[in-house]
Amino acid sequence: MDTALIIGASGGIGAAVAQALGARGVAVTGLSRSGDGLDVTDEGSVRAALGRLSGPYDLILVATGALEIGGARPEKALKQVTAQAMVDQFVLNCVGPSLVLKHAVALLPRDRRSVFAALSARVGSIGDNGFGGWYSYRTAKAALNQMIHTGAIELARSHREAVCVALHPGTVATPFTEKYLGRHPSVAPEEAAQNLLAVIGDLVPGDSGQFFDWQGKPVPW
Repeated sequence: MDTALIIGASGGIGAAVAQALGARGVAVTGLSRSGDGLDVTDEGSVRAALGRLSGPYDLILVATGALEIGGARPEKALKQVTAQAMVDQFVLNCVGPSLVLKHAVALLPRDRRSVFAALSARVGSIGDNGFGGWYSYRTAKAALNQMIHTGAIELARSHREAVCVALHPGTVATPFTEKYLGRHPSVAPEEAAQNLLAVIGDLVPGDSGQFFDWQGKPVPW
């Protein structure tokens, strides 16, 4: 891997991945809302930001997202579900990465292996949901997984060596999760970054369209 584009490069995981890649000699381009004004929920912003880049990139990683938006915490019961919270989650956690995928296709090489990866979450798995709750966040991530799976089908027609996947980074100790860690084991962003890069490094075109965790194990849809 020689080049990488990190969307959400100012966040805990995005920054750690960018740093880890830079330490390996990879030429990293990082974009974020705080650093570059990139709003992934605004197609004009995505088009302009990615349109200024020439690429190609061997890796494009979307590390944006939020668990709590506008003060709306993950719901524990149906009575807590609101239309606004659901819309906010869908726009940021599904629409945003989907718009990046739409405009990032032009930045992927056609003559060699490349990887487009978006950070998803195990709680977005329908098949692995045995606890319930977190309605809006779960639903948005499940929708993102469908976009990645479907986008991979189309991408394979023009980029035969490309890999398009959703990745679950595990529970990472960042401001994103600090209110919800509880007794759950977590890892530092630096460790999560190394785990993710190990998975990304092992991906082959036959893996495209799938959902993997930080150990490289498939996650049920």
